[in-house]
Amino acid sequence: MMAPIYLLLVAVIFIIASTAWLRLHPFIVLLLAAFGYGLAVGLPAAEVVASINNGFGATLGNIGIVIAAGTIIGVYLEKSGGAYALAERVLRITGRNNAPLAMGAVGYVVSVPVFCDSGFVILSPLNKALCKRGGVSLAVGAIALALGLYATHTMVPPTPGPIAAAGLLKADLGLVILFGLPVSAAALLTGWLFAVKVASTVNIDPDPEHTEDEILAIVKSAPSAFHSLLPIAAPIALIVMQSIAKYPTQPLGAGAVRDAFIFFGSPVVALMIGVGLAMTLTRTWSASNNWISQGLSNAAMIILITGAGGSFGKVLQNSGAADAVSGPLSQWSLGVWLPFVLAAAIKTAQGSSTVAIITTATLLGPMMNSLGFSTPNQAALAVVAIGAGSMCVSHANDSYFWVVTQFSRMDAKTGYKLLSLGSFVQGTAAGVCVWLLSNLFE
Repeated sequence: MMAPIYLLLVAVIFIIASTAWLRLHPFIVLLLAAFGYGLAVGLPAAEVVASINNGFGATLGNIGIVIAAGTIIGVYLEKSGGAYALAERVLRITGRNNAPLAMGAVGYVVSVPVFCDSGFVILSPLNKALCKRGGVSLAVGAIALALGLYATHTMVPPTPGPIAAAGLLKADLGLVILFGLPVSAAALLTGWLFAVKVASTVNIDPDPEHTEDEILAIVKSAPSAFHSLLPIAAPIALIVMQSIAKYPTQPLGAGAVRDAFIFFGSPVVALMIGVGLAMTLTRTWSASNNWISQGLSNAAMIILITGAGGSFGKVLQNSGAADAVSGPLSQWSLGVWLPFVLAAAIKTAQGSSTVAIITTATLLGPMMNSLGFSTPNQAALAVVAIGAGSMCVSHANDSYFWVVTQFSRMDAKTGYKLLSLGSFVQGTAAGVCVWLLSNLFE
């Protein structure tokens, strides 16, 4: 039997070839890859089926309702003109030529407490409007936003991954934040430059259903920018408050107030509140029902593809692909590059940045002193290095890959060219920054 690492390579090639060149639907391709890899690697047939079902259900259990609710909010913002009102306000501040930087910066802030998938879903309508009014390809704004979300999601607490890694490696959380902020800022700048220089070569109309004159007419009759912002800002604020409430120091106390913030700040509840606020953007009940139906219709394909990606990722996890990749690498002496390479290998193998962060930290925990990460600064830098590596590489087994491509009307081949390559470039740049800091704080 072929080694799992070679079978994984075959599976990845199959996915890329089938979606990019044969034009097969990603939903079918991902499920075929999951079945084929699981059986080829020697998993019992029943376990393969269970892994696919569990991976599909677990992925959609986490973000399925979030995608649906976010898509509904997006339809309301688009149909009411609210997204365009927001775009006009943002462009007055940044200037039309800086729309990609604006989206990257917004993603950078939002993803500190919010998962990338949720953040992209919430901000996608605003991104489309900004790109349309700024006269740039949707690909530029989408990649700037996607990479901006990645920058803090993987390296700055209170995102769950970095917090878990800090605990496993016994790193000081304050130092992780202090090192993570400048490194993630450098990653943001790298992602923005990649979007402007590379993604700009791909032309995707942000809103092919509307002409410029129609957009101007929509803006005139649109709700105010503040009113339009509420369906986006309220869920984000609630999710942020949940993160604060969950801090071990319990800054919001330990009673009913804290419990309320945790409940209302859960992504499902927060996004449903956002849907309720979005419904106030129109006074026509029939239009409201039609927009909800359209939102659910738009979300269906995205949800199915995302779930299939989760199925493939679960089969990879249960097959031991992460162990097959990380085992040999853990024997190398690479300094701060070791946690980076380990996390990058595991991320590429199974798709989830959070799983890659936690798995890498678990592997390195018992070896921290022997690997040279014995001081508080070195331990914190190891956490940030793991986060940087966990950006590399977002591809077909990553649900985020399918969220970004499907919401941005990219085919899989374009997604590999822009998001996969962009996440590699951004993650590598962050790794270089960690290496430079490690030389300064030996």
